[in-house]
Amino acid sequence: MSACSACALRSSCTQVVFGSGNHEAEILFIGEAPGKKEDETGVPFVGSSGRILDKMLAEINIKREDIYLTNICKCRPPENRDPLPEEIVICWPWLKKQIAIIHPKIIVTLGKYALNHFLPAAKISQVHGQVIKIDIKKIGKINLFPLHHPAAARQNRKTRALFNEDFQKIPKVLQKTKKNP
Repeated sequence: MSACSACALRSSCTQVVFGSGNHEAEILFIGEAPGKKEDETGVPFVGSSGRILDKMLAEINIKREDIYLTNICKCRPPENRDPLPEEIVICWPWLKKQIAIIHPKIIVTLGKYALNHFLPAAKISQVHGQVIKIDIKKIGKINLFPLHHPAAARQNRKTRALFNEDFQKIPKVLQKTKKNP
C-alpha cells in the first residue's frame, strides 16, 4: 500500500495512513481520509477528531487497542479537502482487504463519505445510529452502523448531541450482532 501511486493523493501526502488497532477487532471504524496530524504520524484519528473519538470510546468502556481504525482514503487530500469519488474508488481495494482480514461484527462509518461508499444514496441525517445489513462482494454480510463524523460533531452542537447519543448505542449493537449475526 505504501508504494501505491494510483492517484495524485500519494504524491501530495507525507505518508500512507493504513490504519491502527486490533486486527481481530469486532468493531471497525472507518472515516473519510487522514488529516494533517494523521499524515504526520501515520496513525488515523490522532488530531482533534481523534480526541473526541477517544473520549467517546472511554465513555462506553472500549479501549482504542480493542477496535480498528482506518479511512476510506489512505492518503491526506491537499488542504484537508474532501476526498474525490475517483480517489475513494482507487482506495477501495485496500479497504476491502482490511475488512476481509479483520472481518468485524460491526463497521462504524464516520461521516457521509464513508457511509456513501457503502450506501451511495443514503443520507447521514436519516440513517445515523441505525444498524443496516450490507453485503460486500466476496466478503459477505456485515452490520453497518453509520455515525456523524467527529469533526462535524465538534463544529455543531446539534450534531454533537446526535453523535454522542448514537455512540452510546455501540455496546448494545455489538451485543445484538453477537446474538443475531
